[in-house]
Amino acid sequence: MKKTRVSFPSGRLVLEGTLAIPEAAGPFPAVIVCHPHPLYGGSMDNNVVYSLSETLTQASLASFKFNFRGVGGSQGEFSQGIGEQQDVEAAISFISTVKEVDSKRIGLAGYSAGAGFALPVGSNDARIRALAAVSPPLPMFDFDFLKSCHKPKFLISGNRDNFVPTNQFLEFCQNLPEPKEYESIQGADHFWWGYESHLAAKVAAFFIKVL
Repeated sequence: MKKTRVSFPSGRLVLEGTLAIPEAAGPFPAVIVCHPHPLYGGSMDNNVVYSLSETLTQASLASFKFNFRGVGGSQGEFSQGIGEQQDVEAAISFISTVKEVDSKRIGLAGYSAGAGFALPVGSNDARIRALAAVSPPLPMFDFDFLKSCHKPKFLISGNRDNFVPTNQFLEFCQNLPEPKEYESIQGADHFWWGYESHLAAKVAAFFIKVL
């Protein structure tokens, strides 16, 4: 795969990201991967984000991960989720212009708070074909917009997640409209240590199928 560090605008700010393109001839489907909460150490170098991005690209999908405003080399500061949603829109606009990417086959994945920031944008943006939420923190964000989202969606959580009880996660998923897939992984907690490759394979398989 070919990895490139890139800069792209989000309003008046400049954000940093890493674009990974498979070795074969494109254009490729692409997935944007959004990292967990900036105020709790979240960045695009997070273990789950790294594993997702690598696995997606190995599966012949382009992957794009980036640092939200105020994280790493991205300008600005944390913006209570409002600015972060603008960053997601900016990332979609950026990836849509990459010549190796098929702009009609773009997916959006968010891990933890990254799902809270990203999925409201992706559910309403016609450029996004499919959504994935990894460990969505249901008690901390309002995910009810997914109940009227008819795009393909995949939700996955660990049954030892210390933020979201498994019964709450499963009940929420059961009430979502089709098309949907959801899974609770035995033994995994919110941070997925030791389960990263298992998780990434499940997410990649979903995007391969729907993009």
